[in-house]
Amino acid sequence: MNIIIENAESLKFFTGEGLWSKTATEGKPYAGTALACKAAKQESVGKFNIVGYVAETKQFINLDHGRGKGAAEVAA
Repeated sequence: MNIIIENAESLKFFTGEGLWSKTATEGKPYAGTALACKAAKQESVGKFNIVGYVAETKQFINLDHGRGKGAAEVAA
């Protein structure tokens, strides 16, 4: 299982250096959820999910979520 960062709004996966991909297998793997969460909070992304991706079965497991340095939502 690879632990990767998913943009919760675009459903793209973080590949590194500020780049994102629609393909989960291209997502940058992290050694644990804490490392992935720390990295995601530094990116220009609004809401993010930390997911476990099992390539053999193409399954996702939601592990954590949060908000990066992207624009915050404005309440009406």
